[in-house]
Order: sequence, then C-alpha cells, then structure tokens
Amino acid sequence: MRNLGIGTALGFGLLTVPAMAQDQFLPGPGSTSQTIIVTGVRDGYQIDATSTATRTPTELNDVPQAVSIITETQIDDQAMRSIADVLRYVPGAVISQGEGHRDQIILRGNSSTADFFVDGLRDDVQYYRGLYNAERIEVLKGPNAMIFGRGGGGGVINRVTKRPVANAFISGSGSADTYGAWYVDADISQPLSESVSTRMNAVYEEFRNNRDFYDGRRVAINPTVALSLGGATRIDLGFEYNSDKRTIDRGVPSAVQGSLTSPSRPLTGVRDTFFGVPGFNVSDFEAKVLNGRVEHRFSDNLTLTSRILYGDYDKLYRNAFAVTPVTPRGGVRSVGLEAYSDPTTRKNLLNQNDLVWTVTTGPVRHVLLAGFEVSDQRTRNQRINGFFGGGDIVNGGRRVFVGLADPITVPPVTLRTAANTGYRSVRTNADVTAFYVQDQISIGDHVDVIGGVRRDRFTLNVDDLVAAQSYSRTDTLWSPRVGVVLKPVQPVSIYASYSRSFLPQSGDQFSSLDITSAALEPERFDNYELGLKWDILPTLNLTAAIYQLDRTNTRAADPNDAARTVLTGAQRSKGFELGLSGAITAQWQISAGYALQDATIRKTTSVAPAGREVPLVPKQQASLWTRYDLTPRLGAGVGVYHQSKSFTSISNTAILPAFTRVDAAAFFKLTPQIEAQINVENLLNSDYFSSAYNDNNIMPGAPTTVRATVRMRL
Repeated sequence: MRNLGIGTALGFGLLTVPAMAQDQFLPGPGSTSQTIIVTGVRDGYQIDATSTATRTPTELNDVPQAVSIITETQIDDQAMRSIADVLRYVPGAVISQGEGHRDQIILRGNSSTADFFVDGLRDDVQYYRGLYNAERIEVLKGPNAMIFGRGGGGGVINRVTKRPVANAFISGSGSADTYGAWYVDADISQPLSESVSTRMNAVYEEFRNNRDFYDGRRVAINPTVALSLGGATRIDLGFEYNSDKRTIDRGVPSAVQGSLTSPSRPLTGVRDTFFGVPGFNVSDFEAKVLNGRVEHRFSDNLTLTSRILYGDYDKLYRNAFAVTPVTPRGGVRSVGLEAYSDPTTRKNLLNQNDLVWTVTTGPVRHVLLAGFEVSDQRTRNQRINGFFGGGDIVNGGRRVFVGLADPITVPPVTLRTAANTGYRSVRTNADVTAFYVQDQISIGDHVDVIGGVRRDRFTLNVDDLVAAQSYSRTDTLWSPRVGVVLKPVQPVSIYASYSRSFLPQSGDQFSSLDITSAALEPERFDNYELGLKWDILPTLNLTAAIYQLDRTNTRAADPNDAARTVLTGAQRSKGFELGLSGAITAQWQISAGYALQDATIRKTTSVAPAGREVPLVPKQQASLWTRYDLTPRLGAGVGVYHQSKSFTSISNTAILPAFTRVDAAAFFKLTPQIEAQINVENLLNSDYFSSAYNDNNIMPGAPTTVRATVRMRL
C-alpha cells in the first residue's frame, strides 16, 4: 500500500510519514511541540536516506557503498510476494533455489542462507520471508561486518518493518491469480492517546502454481505498540507469529550427464512435472518472535538506541529430489531420487546497543557511533535419510530410479535413524560479544570521511549426539571499514571504500564444524569499491559502482598430504553495477539496473580447482520496470528482466540458460479509497529456467500468470 501521512510536495515527489519518519518520536504528554518531522522520504521508487548502512541517519549519497532499496510502492506495483521477487530488480543479486524451502541469495558471487536482517537485527533462520509487514527492503552490497558482524561477505538484506505512526488508518488488499493462489492482508494503525500508538499487520496466503502437486499456505500476524515517555524516550514493542507450510519443489534434472567441455542443460518438456513425492515433500515452519526497541534522546546531539529480539523457531522439512540427470536404465529413461528429513529448532536472543553523538567544531562535523552487541543462538538439528521400499533401488534403498512420466511414480519412502543410515543429530550453541566504534566526518560541504572497526568474539560449541563427541571454536574477529566521499557539486557524490568481513568455518548455519574445521581460521572477505551517486533530478537517482571482492582462507586439500586440510583456497568477484530509481515526472516512475560481473576460483579449493566459475553468477544482468500514470485514474506498467547464462554448480558441467522475461501491469483508481491492478508475469510465455540449487535441481519459470489485486485504504 502506498503510504498516506502528513507531507508536503517536493519536486516531482510527495514526502510522506513512514520509513525514516517513523523513527521520530510520538508526541508525549507535556511535550512543547506536536510537529512530526518528515525526513526525505518520497512516495515512489526512491528513498533518500537510511540509518541501516551506518547505524546513523545518513543520506544515501553520503554512504560509501552500493545500496539498493526497493520501496513499498514498488513492491505493490509489481505485486511482489517474496525476497526472490524483490531481488530480480537489484543489480548484482541472484536468487538460488534454496532447496525449495528457504530464501538463499547470491550477492557479488557469494552465496548465503543467513545474511538476512530485520530492522538491523540478525534473521538467519532458513525460511521464506514474507513482505506483508515490510516498509522497504534494503540490499547493502559488499562486506558489512563493521555494522552487522560475521558473514555478509557479498552483502546483506535488511527488511525494514512497519512501525506505529501517529495517524489512524485501515488498509488492506486481496489478490488472486490464474492458478488459484490467493492472498489477503490488513494494515491497521490506531493511536490510543497522544503518547501511545498501535499498529497491526496480518496476512493469509494460499500457494498454488503450474507445478504438479504444489500447494501450501502462510498465516502471519504482527501487532506493534509505540510509547512516548515525556517526548525524549520512545519504546517500540512487537510480536510476530509466522506459520508457513508448503510443498518443497526442487525443480527438474539435467537432460544428460554434462562435462566441462560439453555442459548439460535442464530437461525440457516437463515444466509442470514434480520430481518428488506428493505428501512427503513438505516444509512446515513456525516462528514466534518478540522484539523491542528503546530510543532515548539525552539532547539534540546525543541519542541511545537499544534493540532486543527473542525468536523461537521450529522447522521440519522433508525432501525427495532428483540426484542424477536423465539416465538410461534397462532401456528406460530414468531419474535417480533420494530423500531425507531435517527437523530443526532454534532460539535466538539478540541485543544491540548504539550511542550516537554529533559534534560540530567549525567546518568539521563528527557523527560518532559506539556500541556493543551480544547474542546467544541455540540450535538442534537432525538429518534423517529416506529409504525407498521397492522399484529400481541402489545403495540399499537410499536411491531409487524412476522412469520419466507425467506424473512420475515413486515407491513409498521411510525414514531411518539406525546405525549406518547417515543419521545426524547435533546441538550447537553460538555466543557472540561485539564492540564497535565509528566516526563519520564531514569537512565542509564537499568531503565526508567514514572510518570504523568492530571486534567480535564468536564462540561455537557443537555436540555430536550420534558420535558422542563435542567440538568448540572461538574466533576473535576484527572488521574495519573506511570510506571517502567527495561532493564536487551538490547533487553528485563520488566515493571510494574498503571493508572486510569474516565467516567462521562453521558456516552460515553452524552445521559444518568438525574435528578438522575446528582448527581452522575463518574465511576472510576484502572488498574494494569505487562509486558514483548522482541526483539527476530531485526525484531521480543514478548510482554506479565498480568493485573487487576477494574471498580467502577457503579450504583446500594439502597438495603434500591429502589427509590434511589447509586454507589456501581463494575466490575473486569483480564487476560493475548501475542503478536508476525514482520519478522522471510526477506521473512516471522507473527502476532500472545493470550488472556486469565475473566470479572465479583463483586458487584451488576443496570443491573446485582454480579457473572454475562460481555458480549462479551470470556475466550480465539487466532489468527495467516502469510505471506511467496516463490519467489520475489509469496507469500502466511494464517490466523486462534479462539474465545471461550461468553454471548451476561449481562443477561447471551444467548450465542455467540465459533468459528474458517480460511483465506488464494496469492500474485503476476506482475511488479515492479503492485501487485495483492487474499484473501479468511472463507476458510472452517464455520457456525459461529461473534458478537452480545444483546440476539436477533446476527450477522452470512459470508460464504466463495473471494476478488481480484490489487495495483499500480508509
């Protein structure tokens, strides 16, 4: 929904209340002013400022790194429902299939299941994130450890959620598409007094698509309350319940066994065929999350902010999936399947505290940040392998070959935890204590310098409950960042920056620590970046960046002793990114991007020799979405997305083919309170493959899909 609030016209845009304005204080009893401060937020595709990249309110043109922001307006216009939808229009970002049960991103050639944040706090659980309560999605590229801690080598994704505001409204939407998927949501804001305001966001969604046997549903509710104490202190409290149950679908296999000299391609003619077991392939996720935020202003120049989050997550997923390409078996074209179950629970307790002090001496202005962060994450995970009860089985029933058909016929599968079945049961406890300092220095009107450093103490304890063994590893991580911004004229900024991040050898999800990796130093990410940001118009921003991102300390086999593991592997990503977002005129919104990138293994790792290309990193990406309002009541939109070919895995023996997808939309303002729109995805009904997880889990893109949406705001 487009935001309605107190605002004024500026250029071609409309300033409104949410986003940065929501960080302002509600008027409290006895306060001398009832003014709501609005800070550079437009009702469109452009955002002027964010506090996420630096943890201080900073104009985007003053941030020395590439930042892409997808606003709520653009999310609504394109009828986006997922992080995958959002990232399609972010240059340098690619979505992995994520085994069909989670968000998984590739930013600047680095894949992650955990580099997700919500309101600046870590959100590293494996699930699909909805957008029903999102104010905007921020993509911060390059290592961000100075702000966010471990990981984030290629970048991070931060969801900014909707917070209580000072005005009352009721809004909601409903949509349905040609395959029977439908969606309803609500957003209700109600101030209770001058100092107390509430807001509730909720959604119910039914999943359907063209794929055989695919269904599911999501239910989520997010009530929040904000309290103003004397005008100097604001307290935000929230709770989110999220229940998501859906079919796990890992797509289709390769048509043949590929090689380095003759890579294979996805099997065609089976766009709807489900290579799993109906009823067995399921992801069942439940989350209960409490969060709080306290902000206190000691003065106009000194502010303390404390954030806390407690999350209780419970997930079970079962997966039967293709593990071979199409293979002749007794004269029958067949595909090998395997299966497993993975129950996981996690409890996260996170606390983050920031003190921001602004000091001005003559022409020099300092914005000083000092803070600390503590977290405790406790995880219990199991891996239970499946065994097939008949048919063309191998490996004692661990794998079954089934003949190609629509649908395929798969024998019953059972799960076993007995010895010699590959059963895994682990318990992990990850503790982090971090301290950081940062100084943003403005020298006159033309030079900004930012420098900061963070120290993390990361301790992971792992109990292998099957082997009755325990492992432990403690890393002390120093993460610096430095950047310079030159502003030769007011609408233009030119920047250079360096940043570093680390990833402990336990991996994104703490699952890879063993007797070998417990002795190894963390992986390291070093990013060098030059960029340009230019407000072509007051409402239209152009960004450009070139970067080199080096990943080192990756594992490799010792060439002199195959039994030893050494940290000599290295990967390099380099590229160019171009973005354009905002309003060309009052009626014309645009979001466009282009990425030219190259990611390769530079020194042999445990999974690939030097020279291999990093998977799911297309050489070129281009996107364009634009909306034009023909009249105050009628608008039209069109989108084009292109991605060149890439490899589906580090084997470099299977290709995700290049594709181009065209979308379109029509917008209708029925009354001042009611709007309707029709979105057509894949307008030309292109036969393409959207993502992959590996060489034999490749997801076909959906055929032409029409979605109708109605929105109301009172």
